[in-house]
Formats: sequence, structure tokens, C-alpha cells
Amino acid sequence: MITAACSNFAGLAICRFLLGVFESVITPVWMMIIGMWYIRREQPARAGAFYCCNGLGNMMGGILFYAVGHARGFPVWKIIFLLCGSVTFCWGIILAIFLPNNITTAKRFTVEEKAHLIARSQTNRTGVYNKKIKMNQVWESFRDPQVWILFLFTLLNEIINGGYANFGKLIVKNVAGGDALLATAYGIPSGAFQVFFVSSGPLIASKFTNVRTYVMPAYIVPTIIGAALLWKLPRTNTTGCLLGYYIVCLAPNFPQSPETAKYQCTDRFQLGAYVASLVLALQMPATNVGGYTKRVTCTAFVFLAYCIGNVIGPHTFLAEEAPIYQTGCKVIMACASGQIVLALLLRGMLIRRNKLRDQAAAASGNDGSDLADGALLEDLTDFENPRFRYSY
Repeated sequence: MITAACSNFAGLAICRFLLGVFESVITPVWMMIIGMWYIRREQPARAGAFYCCNGLGNMMGGILFYAVGHARGFPVWKIIFLLCGSVTFCWGIILAIFLPNNITTAKRFTVEEKAHLIARSQTNRTGVYNKKIKMNQVWESFRDPQVWILFLFTLLNEIINGGYANFGKLIVKNVAGGDALLATAYGIPSGAFQVFFVSSGPLIASKFTNVRTYVMPAYIVPTIIGAALLWKLPRTNTTGCLLGYYIVCLAPNFPQSPETAKYQCTDRFQLGAYVASLVLALQMPATNVGGYTKRVTCTAFVFLAYCIGNVIGPHTFLAEEAPIYQTGCKVIMACASGQIVLALLLRGMLIRRNKLRDQAAAASGNDGSDLADGALLEDLTDFENPRFRYSY
């Protein structure tokens, strides 16, 4: 909300930096919450429901911003920041009061209900909430090839997002004939696309066993198709370009007008089929990493790639290549193709890990069933727990 009081670049930059600081924990912490409260087969659908709210927010925000765009006598961009900021502030108070920190300290469950919830989370064999930082688990997280594959997968995903989020708004602006309010309206359907993609992908991963690494590459294919359309179609084919935009589906920063463009710095929502793959990738550490410290470290490390990719992406769209931006389109297609390879590589590695553990258990006649349930509560990592099996 303080951003609305800014009158120069320095003020905007400071507020933007602080906004990034405070927002940085949202997605990693949400993935940790999902891993704490839900069993493995439930987690992808819950993660998808969380990310679907970006699409709902885009649709609702598009309608709201279209209405606000007709305001007179007060800068539109200030109204947007004040509205969004006040709603966020009020919702933050509600979360602080009602959202439990962890199972053991949740106030609205009986002792018996807490025991049941802990028993449910124990079936994941990923460990329960633990305040103690275990450095051996930190080092183990960086020695796990699974984590590096997920890091690279997320990095490539966000290079696409970081580049196209800046490029896509030019397409919609062109289709709208430079009318900022009409451009806002054209951005609304992208939210519906995200609700479909980001709900269906994780839902499929929850309904069927070990299909996550099939869903991840499958939902990247539309990105390649959309980027190819934007690369090869002439800009005079506005319908085709808009279709390609909706397939890749990044919501632009709206509204924009000569009056507000100088101060425009509202968040871009991340949309599209490839985000269903991202949701599954970000949620993988909560499912496939045992040990609380290791899981927290892996989640943060994978999300670090999310941030780095968004920094790199905009530099792939070169101003001298306007309006086609062929280098950017090629980078999108290359990154998407790389993600498909990484997803299939991850699947092969996790299948092999499970197979080797099954063989070791059969050879020794000990599948780890002698490991007491109390030992599972001692926060073992997936490397330390012979009963741990990976989901793929």
C-alpha cells in the first residue's frame, strides 16, 4: 500500500524490493504445509488448488482493474495498489489467527485428532515438524541428484516465464489496438486457461499412481506449440497470435496507459499449461525427500531456481528483434524441450532407486519393517530410511 505514496523510481524500487522479500516465503512455505498435513496421493491436487488461485485472481483482477480504469480524479495505479494491499493485509490477519503453524501446536484439534494427523503424515515417511537444524541433512540435500534435476527443471521453467511475461503483454496490447482497458479485458481469459491447466494436471497426478513425471512433460508440450505459433505467425494474424498467447498463457501487467505506464510495476501472474508441471516440480521435495531439515533445504533450493529463472528470462527477448523476438521464442522452445528430458530422466532415476531398494530388501530378507514407528519419528532422511520409496 505504501507503493501508492511513491513519486520516483527510488521509492518504487525500495517498495518493490521489500515486496519481494516478504513474498519470497509464500510458495516454499505453502509446499511445506501441504507436505505436513496431507498424505502423498493428496498432495498434488492440493498444490494445484493453491496455484489455481493465480488464475482466479487474474480473472477477478481483470474485471476489477477494468472497472477501476474508468475512475477519474485519482491515479488508477494508486487505486490498484491500495485495493490489493488492503485486501492482502486483512487476509494476513485472518491467516495469522486461524492458520495452524504445525500439527502439534494446532489449537483447534483434540489430542486424539492430532495423533491421527501425525499418524497420517508418518505414512509419508518424510519426517514430521522439527525445529532443530541438522547440518548432515543440509549437506545430504546437495548430494542428492534428484534435487539438482528439480533445480534445473524449475530454472528452465522460469526462464520461459520471465521472458514471456514481458513479451506477452505486447501481443495483447497490439490486438487491443492500444486501448488499455480493452487489453485488460483480453487478459481475463488467460485466468480461465490457468484454472483448467493447473487444476487438471495435479489432479491427474493425485488420481493415478506414479504418473507425475508423465504429467510434467505432457503439460509442457502446449508451451512449445504456442511459442512456435508466436514465432512463425505474422503479427497481422492477430487471432492466431492471441491464440498462441493464450496457449502459453502469461498474464501481462495491466492496466497500462500513457498516464500509468511510468509507474507500472504490478505483479505478473504466472499462467499456462507449463505451470502445472512447475507445481508438481515444486511439490516433489515434500513428497520425495525425507528428513525435515533436508526437505526444507531442498524446497528452498528448488525455489531459488524459480527466482533465478525469472531474472534470466527477460534478457532472452532482444529489442532489436521486435516484433517477432525470434531468439526469445527459440529459447522458450529449447527450455521446454529440456524440461521434457529432465522429467523423463527424473522418472528413470527414481524407478531405479526403488528397484535397488526392493532388491536389497529381498536379498537381506529385511524390508526395514523392523524399524520401529518411533524411529520414523526421529526424522530420518530418505537415504537413511530403508522403507522409503519414491513417488514418480
